Amino acid sequence: MGERLELAEGEWQRVSPKYIVVDVVGYVIFGGLMTAAGFLPYWATGFAPWLVLGIGLAVVFLLVIAFTPRRVRAIGYRLREDDLLFRRGILFQRFAAVPYGRMQLVDITRGPVARAVGLAELKFVTAAASSGVLIPGLPLETAEQLRDHLVALAETRRAGL
Repeated sequence: MGERLELAEGEWQRVSPKYIVVDVVGYVIFGGLMTAAGFLPYWATGFAPWLVLGIGLAVVFLLVIAFTPRRVRAIGYRLREDDLLFRRGILFQRFAAVPYGRMQLVDITRGPVARAVGLAELKFVTAAASSGVLIPGLPLETAEQLRDHLVALAETRRAGL
């Protein structure tokens, strides 16, 4: 159990490629609803220029869906000696370091689509409200092992404070 995580320490770990399915399904549902809402002014008035709003929303969501595989590949985490480093983003990259001793809660969340493909999200809550980190797209077993490992590390680091 801990052995697999020890070997991964210091190396970047990526989320599961199955997370692409979860992300795409979410964008298809949300994009479909928003695109339909964008066409409502045209359907209500029949005024042709309102078509631009619905078509524009459809194009934006199709582009977002097309870039989803690349965005998912950019998500990763790395276990370091004193903290967990998290990264995400293509154009605007975000790197967040969560010190083990500052972790107050490590939570596993599973939505219906993620549950269907065997994935989970791992959420870290720290004392600072704005520093919460969410790692999506982890296989459930990996998320549970990582949670247990991080909780144990957090307890030992807090004991030294």
